[in-house]
Amino acid sequence: MAYIAHIRKSDLEHQSVEEHLLGVKILAEMYGEPLGVKHITGLAGMLHDMGKYTDKFKNYLYEALENPESPPKRGSVDHSTAGGRLLYKLFHTGRIDRYKGILAEIVGNTIISHHSYLKDFLSPELESNYLNRVRDKEIEEYEESVQRFFEYTIGEDDFRLYVNQAELELSEFMGRNSSITLENKCMFLTKFVFSALIDADRTNTRCFEEKSLDEYKRPHFEGLFDTYYSRLMKEIDSFASYSSSPINRLRNQMSEQCDRFAEKPSGIYTLSIPTGGGKTLASLRYALKHARTYNKRHIIYVLPYTTIIEQNAAEVRRILQDDANILEHHSNVVEESDEDDEHMEGMLSVREKLKLAKDNWDSPIIFTTMVQFLNVFYDKGSRNIRRLHNLSESVIIFDEVQKVPVSCVSLFNTALNFLNLYAHSSIVLCTATQPALDFVEHKLSISPDAEMIKDIQQVITAFKRVEIQDCATDHFFNNESLVEFITDRMGETKSVLVILNTKSVVKNLYQQLLTGISEIPIYHLSTSMCAAHRKKKLDEVRELLKNGDKVICVSTPLIEAGVDVSFECVIRSLAGLDSIAQAAGRCNRHGEHVLRQVYVIDHEEENLRHLKEIQKGKQISKKILIDLKRDSLCHGGHLLSVQAMEKYFQEFYTDFKSALDYSIPKLGQSMTNLLFGGLANNKYYQEYATNKKVRLPLFIVNSYQTAAEHFNVIDDRNTSVIVPYGEEGKDIIAELNGAERIDDFSKLLRRAQQFTINLFDHELRTLDKNGGLERILDGQMMVLRDGAYSEEFGLDMENDSWSGLELY
Repeated sequence: MAYIAHIRKSDLEHQSVEEHLLGVKILAEMYGEPLGVKHITGLAGMLHDMGKYTDKFKNYLYEALENPESPPKRGSVDHSTAGGRLLYKLFHTGRIDRYKGILAEIVGNTIISHHSYLKDFLSPELESNYLNRVRDKEIEEYEESVQRFFEYTIGEDDFRLYVNQAELELSEFMGRNSSITLENKCMFLTKFVFSALIDADRTNTRCFEEKSLDEYKRPHFEGLFDTYYSRLMKEIDSFASYSSSPINRLRNQMSEQCDRFAEKPSGIYTLSIPTGGGKTLASLRYALKHARTYNKRHIIYVLPYTTIIEQNAAEVRRILQDDANILEHHSNVVEESDEDDEHMEGMLSVREKLKLAKDNWDSPIIFTTMVQFLNVFYDKGSRNIRRLHNLSESVIIFDEVQKVPVSCVSLFNTALNFLNLYAHSSIVLCTATQPALDFVEHKLSISPDAEMIKDIQQVITAFKRVEIQDCATDHFFNNESLVEFITDRMGETKSVLVILNTKSVVKNLYQQLLTGISEIPIYHLSTSMCAAHRKKKLDEVRELLKNGDKVICVSTPLIEAGVDVSFECVIRSLAGLDSIAQAAGRCNRHGEHVLRQVYVIDHEEENLRHLKEIQKGKQISKKILIDLKRDSLCHGGHLLSVQAMEKYFQEFYTDFKSALDYSIPKLGQSMTNLLFGGLANNKYYQEYATNKKVRLPLFIVNSYQTAAEHFNVIDDRNTSVIVPYGEEGKDIIAELNGAERIDDFSKLLRRAQQFTINLFDHELRTLDKNGGLERILDGQMMVLRDGAYSEEFGLDMENDSWSGLELY
């Protein structure tokens, strides 16, 4: 009698449980191989749906098929616990072998969690959600499902041999890198196995649904990287042929140093090219050469702002002459429910199709944000963590790495150490202002002789194209006085860029400039605009700059990190030294003129109460400015010297020392303790022992689910919504509403990346209340209504065309 894993609605074809389990096992083994843990990941794949070997689940599927409008009640069949229980009963009871016990916990947790998120081994309520499932919960037809598993999937003797191989892999994994704690190793291995299982399960299910035969053809991109490298070198050679300016010669020298450095083994390295030094092409040259030399599978760029993603991805596509294989991933436009979706298994609803859409970063070159990178490791839900295994055997370039949020510094460092030491990835920290990431307690294991560029101080001096003018220590500006100041600058120069710290002050200044200055084009940029909208505005600004026409641009900090524009004058509201340095990089970027001016001002109308990092950075920068006013030789003699940067970051991280481990005041815990704190530091473990008078019968006692539920890269959780910008934005929304095939969802979700914005919770509530939002695809996705999006400002919370539509 065949037991069923899935039924395909299009032709009512059945996928048997053994076909699904063995198919997922093969994929999971493939994903686990780079870490040397193929039997550990394969074990999770082989067991994850063992609970479908029941008559009850088969009847559940048939009932769901016959009654699609009223499917069986939620949670009526538990099929994810059985595989975890089998491991627990065989290897975690009686006389327990240490590594088999840890193996049962790691793999068992991934199995019972594959329809939600990893469970707490010990929760704040001093309960073990893991033990409650694998030890205590009643499971119908459990013994029968075990018998059928050994009959149809793998014989018991062969299964035990397979577990022995997984145990050997675990022993070897735990034995590596003795400086890293057991808890740290267990946490990252659990998350890696979970990633491999989620992706293997969804890939196998998608391929069955679409009748695809490619699921085991994992793409390798070595030949593609050879082609890319040849095309890049052709571009670089063309630069040398038409320009021999001193700056271009220096750019070429640094690019060549990156090429030679690529021959070194994978490690964690720094690339401290000054702003305007050709960082994007030099880092790409390193990445392609290193990927070819060491057979890496992906090149991943991680950037702080979506603005840079748009620009850099477009430039890389142009040079490499490839649109299809370069992925931009800005945000998650599909809402991920906190709920366990086990009750939907086997019924491909819209929600299930969106879940199965290809969203796993399996592309040769990927551009994404720091928020998305950190979410892969630490955020709740299964959509993000599905991508984790594809970070192995990669070259990962962190552009503007100084933008790592303070609260995430320790989490960022430990993730990078794992990727380098275990996942065979090479890491490049790419910025003009290297932060002191080895100054903190959870240090980054930067490789010896990590810097790719020689004689950094001489290079910085050679690239000097601006002078910093201190207008911040003696007086304050408001928008009214700033309009006068900008007007005066426009009498001396043709282009001015103004960068302020908050969206509201930027918008207000823009409106005052429109009233106060005529006959000069004035542009406004902020994160309230979607990527396609910002690109259009930036293209217009660049055209004016290229023609030497007058132009004023007012922007939030999104423009300062890597956006390729060159103004004759920049005005920057006081912030951290790294931000001031990046803003300076938008002035006289290519050395078109003799030294130009960057004015640093203190804007009194900015409310930084909720922007603690900017507020602290501003205070430290102002102190350094005051020091330089008193003694022009201190801190290396100027605001952006290596000495000033070192002073800035050390003081910055010292002041935020208590926040670096991601403090959770509500729990009186840090994220690092919840995830990989040892027994002595584990508050819940100590309380459990005191209250229960017994030792918790587990090797791992950390709280993965609780940590994920409290994780936000920024203080206020963002929600991505699709906006109806232009005809294409509206078309994408319409096509998503009519889509049925999983492949169509995959393609449309990629296109939608250019047409999304992120909303804070308070913005979401206001829009929802006033009818500015619409939910589509059974509530799985949100889109902005036409009236709530402006051609001038992007998101427009004050637009009359929708604000009167109260919904009750």
